[in-house]
Amino acid sequence: MKTCDRLLLLAVERESVIPKNNTIYGIVIASILIGLWVVSLFVLLSINVADVPIWSLPIAVIWQTFLYTGLFITAHDAMHGAVFCQNKKINHAIGTLAVWLYGFLSYKELLKKHWFHHHHPASELDPDYHDGIYSNGINWYFHFMKKYWSWGQFNGRTVAFIVAIYVLHISLTNLALFWIIPPLLSSIQLFYFGTFLPHQEPENGYIRPHCAQTIALPTFWSFVTCYHFGYHREHHEYPHVPWWQLPSVYKRQIFVSSAHSKSRE
Repeated sequence: MKTCDRLLLLAVERESVIPKNNTIYGIVIASILIGLWVVSLFVLLSINVADVPIWSLPIAVIWQTFLYTGLFITAHDAMHGAVFCQNKKINHAIGTLAVWLYGFLSYKELLKKHWFHHHHPASELDPDYHDGIYSNGINWYFHFMKKYWSWGQFNGRTVAFIVAIYVLHISLTNLALFWIIPPLLSSIQLFYFGTFLPHQEPENGYIRPHCAQTIALPTFWSFVTCYHFGYHREHHEYPHVPWWQLPSVYKRQIFVSSAHSKSRE
């Protein structure tokens, strides 16, 4: 076993024994995000876009994109047991529902690949990493998407599209604006703030074992950009912490670093 892998596994094992808060906050927040997505999609697919101001349409697309990202972040938390740690079956059921609504993705496949990402970050075994040749954002994104594409996802969306058009008689314009474009934009958002920026190799090389760096944005902008997924080093160091608690971990890390620096002066 490589030194990097051994250190990372020790870190994950250490984190797994830290007591988790016995609360229902995780499942409540997940339910709110999923509920908002359902209500928002229903409303947006029902409106006549010709009757609303044209300037409101980009806002609606951005809003729906943000909710799609919330679905994936919810599933991501479920992969770490952070949605409802008291019951694994309920936790994983919520994760399964979230990625199915997001784009007919397989939760089991995502779970397996995501833990490969945590165990072997920035390596040839990392499914989120670039191909080792082209590390620019565009090539990396398409390589990233290819790793997560599947016929099941394609067939699911095709069937849903046919049902929406020919059975539910939903406008093609509405489907394009609020059901096709948002998850595509969301994939770019998740990739850019959750993979490319945090795992892009620094000039001085990666810091082992997590090979991740934090996008140090203020709390509000960190939430808006990608549900605090930019606090990525903190996520890799504390993988069981849900997304909404990452700002407190980030602030604690800053406080500890500052206190350590002062003690050395």
